[in-house]
Amino acid sequence: MDRFAVVKVSGAVFDLLDRGNEMVRGVAEQLRAARDLGWRVVAVTGGGNVARIYIRAARDLGASEAALDELGILITRANAELLIAALGNLAYPSVPRTLDELLAASASSRDIIVMGGLQPGQSTNAVAALAAESLGAEILVNATDVDGVYTEDPRRNPSATKLEAVRVDELMRILDGSGHRAGTYELLDHVSLRILERSRIPAVVTSYSRILDALRGERVGTRILY
Repeated sequence: MDRFAVVKVSGAVFDLLDRGNEMVRGVAEQLRAARDLGWRVVAVTGGGNVARIYIRAARDLGASEAALDELGILITRANAELLIAALGNLAYPSVPRTLDELLAASASSRDIIVMGGLQPGQSTNAVAALAAESLGAEILVNATDVDGVYTEDPRRNPSATKLEAVRVDELMRILDGSGHRAGTYELLDHVSLRILERSRIPAVVTSYSRILDALRGERVGTRILY
């Protein structure tokens, strides 16, 4: 029986001007290793700073929020193409643009599938949750630039406490006020959490350097409880 794992890859991994390609290669290596462990892997890429730069510029030029979302989606799909390049012949060759295309790809190929955003008003965290739900995934790993969920943003408050596990309602309270305009989605949002909650998908938030550890079942990051 197929064991699907969905990995949401933080857009920070693709901030190439700041850190080079090594993070993209590192994520690709972990996804290859996960495939070797028997996982059917689907990765969903975020937009990162590149998307925020474009969105900020377009907003200043008068673009609508819907247009800004479309612009962000284009950047997430460009990031997906970068990860596909790093995966080489282990990657499904095209980026699914709908859930139907994702399901068709998963039915026709055992390659690692990489996708970005799907539609305006929907974060890539929500896309990852929908992908996990649609595929009946055994786990969703939210691989981000922090090593778990904290009581506050640890980059702003060094004394914030990391949580080993957190219930959905408590996580929503922590995330309240993060905003829902284009380019502001961070960590997880209410839509993605509601999808995870209704499907009871095992989920963990951890660093993008610990993706493989999470898929091995190690206790890393923060587990989401329902």
